[in-house]
Amino acid sequence: MSQDDETQDSSGQVEASSSGDQLLPQLVAHLREHRAKLRDEWASRIRDAHLLEAMTPQEMSAETTSVYDNYVEVLETGSVEALQHYARDLSERIIPRGVETHEVVGIVLLLRDVLARSLFEKYQRDFGLLNRILDAYEPAANRIANTVAVSFVDERERVIRQQQDAIRELSTPVLPVRERLLILPIIGVLDGERARQLTEQLLSGIRTHRAKVVVIDITGAPEVDETVANHLVQTVDASRLMGASVIITGLSPTIAQTLVTIGVDLSKMNTIGDLQGGLEEAERLLGFTVTRKAVTDGS
Repeated sequence: MSQDDETQDSSGQVEASSSGDQLLPQLVAHLREHRAKLRDEWASRIRDAHLLEAMTPQEMSAETTSVYDNYVEVLETGSVEALQHYARDLSERIIPRGVETHEVVGIVLLLRDVLARSLFEKYQRDFGLLNRILDAYEPAANRIANTVAVSFVDERERVIRQQQDAIRELSTPVLPVRERLLILPIIGVLDGERARQLTEQLLSGIRTHRAKVVVIDITGAPEVDETVANHLVQTVDASRLMGASVIITGLSPTIAQTLVTIGVDLSKMNTIGDLQGGLEEAERLLGFTVTRKAVTDGS
């Protein structure tokens, strides 16, 4: 048994046959004792690797300090739940700053390497103890790296889905005009993916508002290709199955020619020249009567 082991045995802290769990407190104490030096070394490695460049130096200093302290705390407690909570909080803070997934994985792996090198330097004179220290450290460090990476990816995907939903709702809003009447104004390029989203939103709107008539206005759509035209026909058919009639307004001469050229079954599409005409037709279908009030001369 080495002198180091004997010292540890006599103090009752670590025995030669200690398990990894018994070695972790000694490992954690070392990492806390040299916290400032190791954190600075880690921050230097991050800068050399050109990671977290979207952050200011002050932000990076604050986050690396926070990550270091939480990293060591998780090594001590082994609490995966606490780590997941921290990783989610970290992700929520740094994703809006433009930090990418590979950067987060990169900095955690760099920290794992910096700490492992420090442990090697401390225990290199006793390879037996060094091996046991690393056997205790590496599984915990790998678990931390995996948990942080997964949590970051999950949070990033949640943010992306949230942004996509917001953009989709803004780009294809289904608007209730009056009881049982919806209008769907389409502005911008209508590709296949957006056409599918349009169909989903419209059918959901029909069910939510119990609509009987829908006016789809494509005045703001510059062009419609064959795929999108077929989607429009499918949308009309699906709406009809849900009990709603569809009126399409705002067909430009170019789009009208395209529909004829590609052979769309126009018998399935009720088209009106402009939005006002479409709304008047919709109200007629709903049984409303539009009357014009005569303007009298007040003199």
